[in-house]
Amino acid sequence: MQQPSSDPTAMPPSPASSTSSASSGSSASPASAASTAPATSEAGQGPDAGYASGVAATVASLMPRARTELAELVAFRSVADPEQFPRSECEDAAAWVAQALRAEGFQDVATLDTPDGTQSVYGLLPGPAGAPTVLLYAHYDVQPPLDEAAWRTPPFELTDGADGRWYGRGAADCKGGFLMHLLALRAVKENGGLPVSVKMIVEGSEEQGTGGLEQYARQHHELLAADTIVIGDAGNFRCGLPTVTATLRGMTLLRVQVDTLEGNLHSGLFGGAAPDALAALLRTLDSLRDAEGNTVVDGLESDARWEGMPYPEEDFRHDAKVLDGVGLLGDGAVADRLWARPAVTVLGIDCPPVVGATPSVHASARALISLRIPPGTDVEKAIELLVAHVESHVPWQARVSTEVIGKGQPFSADTSSPAYTAMAAALSTAYDGQEMQIAGMGGSIPLCNALDALYPDAEILLIGLSEPEAQIHAVNESVDPRELERLAVAEALFLRGYAEQAAGAA
Repeated sequence: MQQPSSDPTAMPPSPASSTSSASSGSSASPASAASTAPATSEAGQGPDAGYASGVAATVASLMPRARTELAELVAFRSVADPEQFPRSECEDAAAWVAQALRAEGFQDVATLDTPDGTQSVYGLLPGPAGAPTVLLYAHYDVQPPLDEAAWRTPPFELTDGADGRWYGRGAADCKGGFLMHLLALRAVKENGGLPVSVKMIVEGSEEQGTGGLEQYARQHHELLAADTIVIGDAGNFRCGLPTVTATLRGMTLLRVQVDTLEGNLHSGLFGGAAPDALAALLRTLDSLRDAEGNTVVDGLESDARWEGMPYPEEDFRHDAKVLDGVGLLGDGAVADRLWARPAVTVLGIDCPPVVGATPSVHASARALISLRIPPGTDVEKAIELLVAHVESHVPWQARVSTEVIGKGQPFSADTSSPAYTAMAAALSTAYDGQEMQIAGMGGSIPLCNALDALYPDAEILLIGLSEPEAQIHAVNESVDPRELERLAVAEALFLRGYAEQAAGAA
């Protein structure tokens, strides 16, 4: 990783190389290097044109360097599950992030050992006296690659696609989000200096939902305190359409096990009368959806309406890559189903594979299910209802046990706050005058609610690189470098605009 002249410390090597990568891209373009502090624009009226062009030129000049750094970070197989990948992969990724913060001049850089056994990385970049503090969030842990043979490119090797996208696990979710923050900070420092104090927190177990950083933040209340929080783990509604996410569904994971016999039995001798645990499990899972595909958990509301930006069904079918002739689940508008209602998904089933299966009645079967929980519903109540539903719908008096694996509350932001005004102006400038859109997101970021509860006066905004084509959590995840560039410009302009807005209100 290229280092600024003020810090000669070398980056730790990436897994793919025994030495740090050579410099890629200059630290500033000629236009940005010549920039001085621009004239202050009026608060809320958008950034000064000269300043905005300087920021855009700087970010553009830094993109080759950003690609090199993202490739190094993607190379770490940082799945926060030691049963799948060695713990050292996450530890090495955390060390890389920590060194990157030190190279940018962050102070108090620390690798935090969180209660769930993972590590988050923190740093502070002081701004002018009296300036507001902005907390920037990303996470370096990633989803498992799933079927590596189904990837068109190696999942942990950032690869240029013929379509111009960069492919690799975590490229968008959310290692690219960390690079977005770094690009924005480099741009503001090259164009007049940092206008706010910045705290950076990069989580190490967001994808597992085990809540380590949430618990740590509650134990160290002042650590993440800020006036505004920018979560870099969401995404535009589609490429080229600037979007902030206003709502997130909460989530719980529930492991369900059904037992019926002391051991498997010959299906010829006992089949037809012996209770089959796998069949009982399938009947139970089927009870969680009605004939139209709506999620039905006894006692859980499932008919709410989304009042914001619509999601046309044709667009959704394209984004989700639904096969021709296959229907969608549920009724009502697509946005209702994604952003305002609960959704159950069966994530996995433990049972014998087809190859090697024997003619047996199964004694035990197990499944992992997720429940996405819309804003306005308490996650603890939803879990209680889900467990009760499962227990009451198991047939044949089969024995059933459940275990809650992870959980997170839903989140809803105040989009009328001053920070949203500053972000709207910044996004519009970065996206050539397009108006900022406000959308929901069916996914979950459990930390949002913890931060909202800890710092009720802080404004929370969600942006990021996970637009539909990114295919996050699936094979062939990718990031559009144009989105990375534009969002880095937008975040840089936001930091400046937000500082001016705060100064004007003082």
